[in-house]
Amino acid sequence: MILLLLAAAAVAWWQWGRGLDRQQLTAAASALGGLLLLTRGAWMIALPMFLPGIWLLMRPDRMSAASQPAMDGEEARRVLGVAPGADAEAIRAAHRRLVARVHPDQGGSAELAGRVNAARDILLAELRKR
Repeated sequence: MILLLLAAAAVAWWQWGRGLDRQQLTAAASALGGLLLLTRGAWMIALPMFLPGIWLLMRPDRMSAASQPAMDGEEARRVLGVAPGADAEAIRAAHRRLVARVHPDQGGSAELAGRVNAARDILLAELRKR
């Protein structure tokens, strides 16, 4: 039981320090539920809950995405390759062209596609503010 309380405190500290999204919160709940079942001796039920929960919490791609700083307008223009005075249609065209190359279905990565999507969203938001 003490181990369960320590694990819950560690997850709470981790959430407070870097924030957990819905999938990570579900994974943490699964891991804690599995840990509770492990302490009660139900290891046949606990392991399928505990191990995937820990894996989802510790995935490197989830950790690196959370630590990346936010993109500013200048960097977003560099990512999409558009000029500072580009209109919404030019931004959308550059986004379509790039995301077709970097999408995971085309051999790219989810991280690159996410950066291209974020750049589009930032630049379109800047246009709406004007």
